[in-house]
Amino acid sequence: MRRTGDDVAGAIARATPAIRRRDAQTLTALMQEVSRRAPEMWGTIVGFGSCRYRYPTGTEGESPLLGFAARKAATTVYLLDGVDAHAADLDRLGPHTTGAGCLYLKDLDAVDPVVLRGVLARSLAWAEAGGSADMRLTVTS
Repeated sequence: MRRTGDDVAGAIARATPAIRRRDAQTLTALMQEVSRRAPEMWGTIVGFGSCRYRYPTGTEGESPLLGFAARKAATTVYLLDGVDAHAADLDRLGPHTTGAGCLYLKDLDAVDPVVLRGVLARSLAWAEAGGSADMRLTVTS
């Protein structure tokens, strides 16, 4: 994955439906505060910071430390440490669904903002600490 240099505000303004735009604006502010990094576009993902990752198989690449995508069906929040690392918190989050490393939110107003902030902060701390034996991370910005 690579940074595209596209305009973050423009990408958010084009998000549909309107609830995704609202949630994207809220998540941009939250992730910027948590990460202390400016938002950048990574294709259709709004990302904060960057890291190099490497799996034991030798597969490697670049990724944002935190990120989300305002998709039509739901906002996708990407967690490098995976959703299983946050199982107890996600039980208290509010309405959501998950994939291996993705948290899907249909309405940010329906979830607990304190729990979400904690999940993001812990995921970021995990990444900044270098990941795990299953995925080594090196922060690049």
